[in-house]
Amino acid sequence: MKTKVVMILAWRNLWRNYRRTFVMLAAVTVGVWAMIFMSALMRGMVDQMALNALETFVGHIQIHQQDYRSDPSIVNSMPSPDAQFQETLDESVAWTERVRVPAVINSERESRGVTLMGIDPQREAAMSFIADGIVEGRYLENSEDKGVIIGAKLAQKLDTRLGKRIVIMSQDPQNNIVDKGARIVGIYKASLSATEERFVFMDINIAQKFLGMSNQISEIEVRGENFRKLDSLNAQIQQQISARPEQELESATWVELDSYLDTMLGVMDGFVLVWMIVVFIALSFGLINTLIMAVFERTREIGLMLALGMRPKYILNQVVLESIFLLALGLFAGTSLAWLSIKPLESGIDLSVVAEGMAMMGAGSTLYPSLTVKDMLTANVVVITLGLLASLFPAWRASRLQPVNAMNVS
Repeated sequence: MKTKVVMILAWRNLWRNYRRTFVMLAAVTVGVWAMIFMSALMRGMVDQMALNALETFVGHIQIHQQDYRSDPSIVNSMPSPDAQFQETLDESVAWTERVRVPAVINSERESRGVTLMGIDPQREAAMSFIADGIVEGRYLENSEDKGVIIGAKLAQKLDTRLGKRIVIMSQDPQNNIVDKGARIVGIYKASLSATEERFVFMDINIAQKFLGMSNQISEIEVRGENFRKLDSLNAQIQQQISARPEQELESATWVELDSYLDTMLGVMDGFVLVWMIVVFIALSFGLINTLIMAVFERTREIGLMLALGMRPKYILNQVVLESIFLLALGLFAGTSLAWLSIKPLESGIDLSVVAEGMAMMGAGSTLYPSLTVKDMLTANVVVITLGLLASLFPAWRASRLQPVNAMNVS
């Protein structure tokens, strides 16, 4: 019964000076909105950077011969997956197999060291950016297509262009030098110029014949539903690998393949929390001031309640409850406002005016905010936790008032 009375008093006291309450409520609402809105923008940008990086021939999971990652040469190749293995891979969103070897490309005037990629044109289109990245010419058409695709930056370095012939040199499994002439049928653009300079593409069957690899490949790349949740898919792949010990295969998730990207996402999670704490620390000064003023205005009233026998702990609870009610209303309003303002923007925010700067960070010219339940819950927990801590001082002050002195305040 006493708790119910204290709650009623706290709610009514909150609205005795409604102007001050509305000002503080507006501040909490804007603060919560800023926490969630900025977190969604940052989360969207980092997720896009991650997805762009994973589409640059990293994927979610890769399968290699055990020595390939330490020595990515043609010697450390592996056989194409058999029918049983392909059934497991088909349970993923998409997968592809590739030949990936170091090579040298020669034009009429220049030569450059590159990475030659033998790809399955149909499967690769669902895995990486290359099919959509063609800016001149065309994509590889089928397994009989003998053309090559190079990056725009590499074409500039080689002083060549679409339709010109180039010569590609590499090593076969016996470490003999092999070379092949081919015509440039496509030129692609990538988010990073380093990618354009590094990768050259041809059909996987043509690459295998050129390199004398028979049915061997360098890697299998697999994509799952969510790049953050790969345990189940990786376990299925590991099971298939364990059934083929003679092939000496290994699988690795993108976390193992790109530790920098994993660290960046971890830093992002920390940044979101720090951002929320900083915003609320700024709000806490207003909250403390509001509660102290409320206590000051009711000093005689609090003294009278204490004189009539109300225990100090109920005075403390009353002030803390006022803070909780204020924060709860602000959280509801701020979270609702954030949801309403972010949802219409999830289709994308055009940032083409700063596209060059976004490209330098590995992001695209369109930003897709990502509103997550985790970030909303984090904002709510931070506000409630720090709000309670901020309200303890004015509540403690109110509970420590001496009835006689409080009642004599003019």
